[in-house]
Amino acid sequence: MRNAFSRKDGTLYCEELPLSDIAGRFGTPTYVYSKAAFIGAVEQLQGALEEVDSLLCYSVKSNSNTAILKELAEHGAGADIVSGGELFRALRAGIPADKIVYSGVGKTADEIRYALQSNIQMFNVESVSELELIARVAGELGKIAPVALRINPDVDAKTHAHTTTGKKENKFGIPYEEALATYQKAAELENINPIGIDVHLGSPIYSLEPYESAMARLSDLLDALKREGIAIQTIDMGGGFGIVYENEKPFTPIQYASVVVPFIKKHQCRLIVEPGRFIMGNAAVLLTEVTYVKETPVKTFYICNAGMNDLIRPAFYESYHDIQKVESTKESTLSKVDLVGPICESSDVFAKQRMMPPAKPGDLLAIMSAGAYCFSMASTYNSRPLPCEVLVDGTNCRVIRKRQTYEDLIRDEITE
Repeated sequence: MRNAFSRKDGTLYCEELPLSDIAGRFGTPTYVYSKAAFIGAVEQLQGALEEVDSLLCYSVKSNSNTAILKELAEHGAGADIVSGGELFRALRAGIPADKIVYSGVGKTADEIRYALQSNIQMFNVESVSELELIARVAGELGKIAPVALRINPDVDAKTHAHTTTGKKENKFGIPYEEALATYQKAAELENINPIGIDVHLGSPIYSLEPYESAMARLSDLLDALKREGIAIQTIDMGGGFGIVYENEKPFTPIQYASVVVPFIKKHQCRLIVEPGRFIMGNAAVLLTEVTYVKETPVKTFYICNAGMNDLIRPAFYESYHDIQKVESTKESTLSKVDLVGPICESSDVFAKQRMMPPAKPGDLLAIMSAGAYCFSMASTYNSRPLPCEVLVDGTNCRVIRKRQTYEDLIRDEITE
C-alpha cells in the first residue's frame, strides 16, 4: 500500500500537497486524508482475494465520513454497519443495500425494520433473543430476513482487552457450543433464512494464527450444518487486520489470502471481509499546532490545540501514534517531552516521554496513523468544536467536513 505521507525538502506532505499549506488554508486541528492510501488498500485486498467470490464490506465504524464512503463505494466496497445511523450513511453515500451487512449486539426493532425495508444483504445475529426479534419484525413486514449467526469461537486474538471480541467472556456472538442448536432454531423460524456464518475476533490482529484457529472450529460446524440440511452460502470472516503504528509487522493481504482462500474453496461459499483499520488507519494524520511549551522541574510539555476529544485512542487504549514535526529542523538533539492537549483531564496525553526535536509555539505537528477510530470517536467534550476534515487527491484537496462553530455546539439545544 502506498505511503501517502512523505518528506520533500524537509516538509511533510500528503500526496503532492505540503501539510503546512493545508494547515494555512484550513487551520488546526484538522484531519487530512489521502485518497490514494485508502483506495490503494481496498484494491490490494480485493486483488489478494480475487480467486474466490468475495466482497469487501468496509467497517463504517472506523471512519464514517460520507465522502469517504462514497469513494469506497465507487471502488466496489460494501459496508459493515452496527447502527441505523451507519445504515443511513452508507445508503446516502451510494453503497448498494445488497452490499451491506448489519453487525452489532444491540440492534433495536426500529433499526431492524429500517434494514429490512432497505433490503440489506444480511444481519449478523449475535444472540437468540435478537434472532427472535428479527423474526418478529420480519413477520410484521411480510419479509424473510437473511441472517448469519455470529459465532464466538473462544479464540484469543492477542490484542488489547478493550478490542478483543472472540473470547467466551466477551459480549459478542453465540457460544460455539450453542451454535448448531441456534442454527436449527433459525431454520425453523418462518421469517428467517439462515444463509451465513460470521466470526470476528477483535482488532488489531498481527498474527494469522487466530484466524486459523477460528476456521478450524468453523469448518467442523459447517460440516455439521451440511449434515442437518442447512445450506450456508456466505462465510463472513470479519476484519481486524493490523497496521503499522510504530514498528509492528502485520501480515499482508496475500498472506491472509493464503490461509483463508483454501478454506473458502473447500466449503464453496462466498467470502465477506470487514476491514476498517486496514483501509483507513494509515491514510490520515491529525494536524495540530503547539500552543505552549511548558517547562517544569520534572518534565517538558508540548501543549497542543488538539485534545483527547479530537483523538481519544492514546487516552482510551494507551495506543501509540507516531508524532512528527511538519517542518523538520536540522537540530540533532532530541529530548523527552509529554505531548498533551488542552482538555481538563490528566489522561489528555498523546505521548509520554517521547523523544522529540525542539518545538516552539506555532509549530505544526502531525499525529500519524489517524484515519481509523479517531475522528469517528471524537466528541465535543469541554465544548470544543469538532475539527475539520480534508481529503487530498494528488495536488487537489477539499473539505469533506466543515469545522464546527460555537453556534453548531448549541444548535439543537432548547432553552425555552
